[in-house]
Amino acid sequence: MAHQDSDPGFPFGAIVGQDQLRLALILCAVHPGIGGVLVRGEKGTAKSTVVRALAALLPPTSDGTAARLVELPVGATEDRVIGSLDLEKVLRDGERAFQPGLLAAAHDGVLYVDEVNLLHDHLVDVLLDAAAMGRVHVERDGVSHSHPAKFVLVGTMNPEEGELRPQLLDRFGLAVDVAASRDVDVRMQVVRRRLDFEADPVAFAARYEAVDADTAARIAEARVALAGVALPDRELRRIAALCASFDVDGMRADLVLARTATAHAAWRGASEVVEEDVRVAAELTLPHRRRRDPFDEPGLDPQQLDDAMRDAAEQAAQEPDPDTDPDPDTDPDGPGGGAPQPQDGGAPAPSADADDAADDSPAAPGPGHERPVGAPAAQFRTRLLTIPGVGEGAPGRRSRSRSPRGRTVRATTEPGRGLHLVGTLFAAAEHQVARGRTDGRMLLAPGDVRGAIKEGREGNLIVFVVDASGSMAARDRLSAVTGAVVSLLRDAYQRRDKVAVITVRGSSAEVVLPPTSSVDVAVRRLKSLRTGGKSPLAQGFLKAREVVLRERVRDPQRRAMVVALTDGRATGGTDPVHRAKVAAGLLADTAVAGVVVDCESGMVRLGLAPELAIAMRGACVRLTELSAEQVAGVVRAAA
Repeated sequence: MAHQDSDPGFPFGAIVGQDQLRLALILCAVHPGIGGVLVRGEKGTAKSTVVRALAALLPPTSDGTAARLVELPVGATEDRVIGSLDLEKVLRDGERAFQPGLLAAAHDGVLYVDEVNLLHDHLVDVLLDAAAMGRVHVERDGVSHSHPAKFVLVGTMNPEEGELRPQLLDRFGLAVDVAASRDVDVRMQVVRRRLDFEADPVAFAARYEAVDADTAARIAEARVALAGVALPDRELRRIAALCASFDVDGMRADLVLARTATAHAAWRGASEVVEEDVRVAAELTLPHRRRRDPFDEPGLDPQQLDDAMRDAAEQAAQEPDPDTDPDPDTDPDGPGGGAPQPQDGGAPAPSADADDAADDSPAAPGPGHERPVGAPAAQFRTRLLTIPGVGEGAPGRRSRSRSPRGRTVRATTEPGRGLHLVGTLFAAAEHQVARGRTDGRMLLAPGDVRGAIKEGREGNLIVFVVDASGSMAARDRLSAVTGAVVSLLRDAYQRRDKVAVITVRGSSAEVVLPPTSSVDVAVRRLKSLRTGGKSPLAQGFLKAREVVLRERVRDPQRRAMVVALTDGRATGGTDPVHRAKVAAGLLADTAVAGVVVDCESGMVRLGLAPELAIAMRGACVRLTELSAEQVAGVVRAAA
């Protein structure tokens, strides 16, 4: 849980570079209502070091203690995060009591989530709601509880390990991309300071004590001054014009940009927001909100921002039309108007249904996204491919699994399953006479407690075997196949799968993408797909088997599915079709669900792809049948 090391941590003032990250953290410390910072970057870029150093600079909590750094592990349960019923007190005293979670512990401090992209989406939503609202409301197990939870939320992630959904990216107030400097002098300074710190942490921290004390004092002063900082209409118009020019969805960007600009003005010691504050806020607020598609890279072109700021300046100079001023009775942000607003100015969260609808819909290409010649064909929403049976893999949205979330299917005596209230009462009921109960409260014992087995959805390992041989290389067919693969990859992204891509051509099969959660990398690899030559399908299936078995050692609970896109025309070597069928059978023996997507077209059809599916003990679908709009169904393969 939360802890502050007894030894001094690396000082905030000693950090070299990472100016934008440090500023983003400071602004969220000044105004926690901004909604947190998402830090994206490669390994070894001091993401964690900067976050840990920030906690020491925050003002004391409301009860006078030092601000805490609370670390939320990726494997945390919902009960651990938001709190739950105190079962010990219920069974001992017969009283319903609430046991606070990590969000309560983080109040007035920093809540740090390393590898936030690996955290289940539901928990990310909970964190972001609490960060925006400043309170946690719990209604569960017959307990109604509310407590303050004002904290600086910081999530760090390595994009190579998988991206957050755009819907969740938007929920983070600010986002910063960090990378190691390529300047030799800067790199030398980083190493020198780290070595000095490791040699004598106490002496090193003392060297920067005055710098950190000054920063902490400025943060405290800016917090106090924040309420008095004015946001003139001209700057609010500039903010609205910027968000409109970048075509961001919804109004959250406008609100966060306004809060961030105000916090920056307070940090500067100014009493009014000016253009400089808006510019800085835009650099932190807009980059991660420009993604029109899950596979678009987040980012902000400086020239584009310059142009937008210039256009916004013209808008800011205009006088507002009094006939279009918001009516306080109808304005959704005005008093008494629209939907209820969260406390402390937090933006309301979009509904889960809206998120899911946006998440499952195919993204339409935005301006400048026309398909070039030879690019994948238009993508579509694919039919649902699932693995039969019930697994116990990582949370996702594909196949059935036992999960801490989802619908309750039965009670169990296994520990760590939450509370199955009815099962607990039934278990206790048969012992009431023996326990001497005649009337009044039911007599409970620890052994009566029953956990709840719940069924949810899991993410799977999807291994794509793409036939890139000469028989598949016809321009229209390859375009259709790559378009289908991108559609399947988008579906895998939305369902929280890991993916691997194997291409088959020439004399061998190549793993062009080892198993990863970053499926956008797979899309980029497809753009450079090489084609031609023979079709050694047997090697492709054997390579897929090797990938599955290796990944099973690393992640034994994650079930696998192999999706082969081929016309089935294996070539090369002696009896290549027979060898491909034998290899498909070996793949099936590893308890892998198999799907063959038949890409054969033309007047002459050999029907080899369905035979491969039989050998794989899987299913076969035509390439045109992948669209969910044409065919709805579930793949049934050998368990």
